[in-house]
Amino acid sequence: MSFLIPEARRSLACLSLMAGASLAVPAMAEFQPLDDSTLAGVTGQAGVTIELETKLNIDHLIWTDEGSLGINGLRLSGQNDTVLDNMKLTIDIAGSGEVLEHGFSEIARRANAGLLDISNPDVADALAKYSVGGSFGKQFDSGDLVIHLGASDYGDPTSLTDYLQAVDFELAIDSITTSGSEGSASLFSNILLQGYIGPTDLVIRNNGGATRTLANGNVVSGSELQLDTHFEISNGSLNWDAADVILLFNFAAVGIEGLQIHNRRGADTLGHFGMAHAKANLSRGTSAASGKEGLSVHDVEFRADIDMPVFRMGDTSIGSVQFTDFAITNTNLMVYGH
Repeated sequence: MSFLIPEARRSLACLSLMAGASLAVPAMAEFQPLDDSTLAGVTGQAGVTIELETKLNIDHLIWTDEGSLGINGLRLSGQNDTVLDNMKLTIDIAGSGEVLEHGFSEIARRANAGLLDISNPDVADALAKYSVGGSFGKQFDSGDLVIHLGASDYGDPTSLTDYLQAVDFELAIDSITTSGSEGSASLFSNILLQGYIGPTDLVIRNNGGATRTLANGNVVSGSELQLDTHFEISNGSLNWDAADVILLFNFAAVGIEGLQIHNRRGADTLGHFGMAHAKANLSRGTSAASGKEGLSVHDVEFRADIDMPVFRMGDTSIGSVQFTDFAITNTNLMVYGH
């Protein structure tokens, strides 16, 4: 309830307006109008940088159909259960022909400045690949959304080791299980992967409603998400309890210790700085074989060398296993419900 008489109400309103005006005048004094020529130079293409540290824990992740597939005790962190940190995301919406950070473009920038030795074949390859018209990166089209993951602090600018090991990570999973009316089974258990995250890029290409046809006849959207990443697993272990691995290996009661995934030998090391490489494009698509619409995962490529120094069958090691120039190429998937 208000006890102000009408005159007092009017006086209070006037005082409020005067106070507001007195605050607004100095505030407005800070704003300067822009003429047309100045306004035309404002592009809004500076982008956004996010410095990130995090730790992720998921107790149970379950997909249920007639039965269930569960991922239990998932943890993503820095090595030895520390915080996953020293990460920097740069986010840009490209202008036409704009050159933005991508892949090992930071290496090219340092090489151009004389901080790294270009007699190193990987460094020379980066300098040739990522030098674009006086800038360093990759050229994009208008409206492309470009997200680059690198490090906040790369350490010594003359050290490749500091650069490649700037962001360390650890992925741990207690078990991956399946269950149904007949009970449950463990597919994998005691998974631990430690390593380093190299340059990683997510690009959403803006090609409007355009489409293209893949070699297998699938029609996919020209506007797609492109993933490109480098990484290294320096130490890993897991138990294969009962599982198919990429439909090639069917093992049970197998254990692996000292797992390493890298790219330091063989014929396809150039440009990867010893790191494994994976890339894939994702978009809406239509299958040529079935006519079904779904998620198209196409132009998939994975290249690595894989070392398994301890390969156990049951409780007994049968020795070591190595893959050199392990490559998955020419791979396309169409994913839809049934």
